[in-house]
Amino acid sequence: MTEPWVHPSSFVDDGATLGAGTKVWHFCHVMPGAVIGERCSLGQNVVVMNGTKIGHNVKIQNNVSIYEGVELEDDVFCGPSMVFTNVVNPRSAVSRKHEYQRTLVKQGASIGANATVVCGVTLGRYCFIGAGAVVTRDVPDYALMTGVPARRTGWMCECGVKLHEDIMQFECPACGREYAHKGDKVSPLPRSQA
Repeated sequence: MTEPWVHPSSFVDDGATLGAGTKVWHFCHVMPGAVIGERCSLGQNVVVMNGTKIGHNVKIQNNVSIYEGVELEDDVFCGPSMVFTNVVNPRSAVSRKHEYQRTLVKQGASIGANATVVCGVTLGRYCFIGAGAVVTRDVPDYALMTGVPARRTGWMCECGVKLHEDIMQFECPACGREYAHKGDKVSPLPRSQA
């Protein structure tokens, strides 16, 4: 594995951890205590606050701040200028650092450009948050969420394509993977059953 690479215009503070093959592009700041996994990419003007955890193979596009309390699991995609928060009711004159809420983005989730994720929620595995959506509550695995506030408008395959819906089972038109559908949950069928 290659060593992490940091553009000369960026700052990685002592006490931050960068995994092998990770690239930190122009004008970024990674603070002490931040842990970033292997093969990640931080686009221009990304800030990663202290105490945050970023998994392996995470892509964070330009102008994104990963605030304290946010955790990104492996293979997460954060689109350009999307926003995380960490306090529900901020006021400039009132310190609420002791009220930071945890936000968990699970494996394979994608968050579109200019979307906002309000703190205290969990984004499920392989969910897809549409551009400009505002997420105010937990998101199920594989859910496609759009609008303000975000609502489920479909289901997504692990490969990132919207599933064709049938009554009890869905199929991906791109890769052919099949998914079981029960209530408000979707789960991939084992490849041997597909």
